[in-house]
Amino acid sequence: MNKPRQQDRSKRRNPNRAPVQRRSAHEDTRRPRFSLEPSVLYEDDAVIVIDKPAGLLAVPIKGSATPSAWSLLAEKLERKKQRALIVHRIDRFSSGALLFAKTAPDREALVRQFLAHTPVRQYLAALRHRIANSTTDEPRTLAHYFRREGMYQQLRTAKDPEASRAELRYSVERLFADASLVRVELVTGLQNQIRAQFLAVGNPVIGDRKYRRAESSEPLIDRVALHAAHLEFIHPRSGKNISVDCKLPADFQHLLRELSRSKPAPANQLLKKRRKR
Repeated sequence: MNKPRQQDRSKRRNPNRAPVQRRSAHEDTRRPRFSLEPSVLYEDDAVIVIDKPAGLLAVPIKGSATPSAWSLLAEKLERKKQRALIVHRIDRFSSGALLFAKTAPDREALVRQFLAHTPVRQYLAALRHRIANSTTDEPRTLAHYFRREGMYQQLRTAKDPEASRAELRYSVERLFADASLVRVELVTGLQNQIRAQFLAVGNPVIGDRKYRRAESSEPLIDRVALHAAHLEFIHPRSGKNISVDCKLPADFQHLLRELSRSKPAPANQLLKKRRKR
């Protein structure tokens, strides 16, 4: 009786095939879908503001070849014998207005403004649940203390000597059946500040799987629903006020359309959702 012939595994393996890399259970596997030519919102000899798409890093990760807004812009400006210098950042999976300087003196002047918290930075954020006791034109302030641990902002109290104060102002732009669209103006500038502060008051940002794992199953948008919609700063040379608006991208607009069609969830279902948070 003939034994079944075993195939040589080395022969079956395609030599041109890249080795399979295993991902950890918590690694973000979203495939970025964006143009490698971010649109320019404002530009002159001193500064440039681009519309950073969601999924594109603002600045490079050390040791990684992953494209970033800075690397793409630096390559583009190099052809004109200009430079792209980092002034501030926005989160990778957020979208919107991102400012760069073209010379070192211009960057220094702009960085001083950001350290003094004088630029106006407004974001649009879609949040879970309706903001409690709100009207569409009522401004509010949130203030918390956070300590950064690894890649996360952890809620602390003012008594913690290692905690940093986070403050923002917001107004409600629109209310949905079980969600809210808010316009946020940053007073301070901690990393992930908007996401951490609204999570702390029970209104997590829709799609924010970093701070709320349940958001990874959100079908209406595959990234955090946070967009840098407006930026104002003083021009480093002329001293004039520069105001830049950045319209909502298509995926965020789709989310808002679908939220506007949604109906309120039954009271017992809402209670179950809140208990799971």
